[in-house]
Amino acid sequence: MRMKNKVALVTGAASGMGAATARLFAREGAKAVVIADVLDKEGAAVVAAIQKAGGTATYLHLDVTDEAQWKVVVDKVVATHGGLNVLVNNAGISGSAETDLYDTAAWNRLMGINATGVFFGMKYGIAAMRKGGGGSVINLSSISGIVGQGYIHVGYNASKGAVRLITKSGAAQHGKEGIRVNSVHPGLMPPMRTSGRTADPVTRAKTLKGVPMGRAGEVDEVAYAILFLASDESSYVTGAELVVDGGWTAV
Repeated sequence: MRMKNKVALVTGAASGMGAATARLFAREGAKAVVIADVLDKEGAAVVAAIQKAGGTATYLHLDVTDEAQWKVVVDKVVATHGGLNVLVNNAGISGSAETDLYDTAAWNRLMGINATGVFFGMKYGIAAMRKGGGGSVINLSSISGIVGQGYIHVGYNASKGAVRLITKSGAAQHGKEGIRVNSVHPGLMPPMRTSGRTADPVTRAKTLKGVPMGRAGEVDEVAYAILFLASDESSYVTGAELVVDGGWTAV
């Protein structure tokens, strides 16, 4: 039971990698998994599935761009479960659906959800962990936070690059408090709810040619990477970038 006695908060957990991570945490014996999202119906369904399988999970509505909501959610997690041990800042949107790669509204939306949402999560999550004597923060970046692509809004790369360095700053600032901060960088995965060109079969086929393993990844493969960073197995790992991309950034 790699998550025994741990309370975890996972944002964007109503679908995709977030839902896969929440289910895995529950299977690995988490004391409680709190699923946070704006998709209330879908989030409740993930909770129901976890509970049916014998796990402990609850759902809280959270718009990650709203600082006041972050405070309410983290305070409620601590009050209900006695603390916060693991925070997974997973909520995010794709930049591949934009036709104008320099659209200002898209820039603001991408930076708000993908970067500022992570900042707020760290602000309130780390404060709670500090009171509890430590914890693990896992921020979802992307290979797009390491390299650029010609078909994605620049705000997506910028926001994921920001997550990469927010993570390193957090690791440097909070290591002595027993708080570890790491980032995970998925490569080509099943299309997101907000995907555009990355869901297009032609674009995906072209991208696959650059993946040494010759296939797209699965959300559970990312979830297991997150689990490692959440567990005590990674007790000396902080400020790291865990790339889950089938070798795409290696060539």
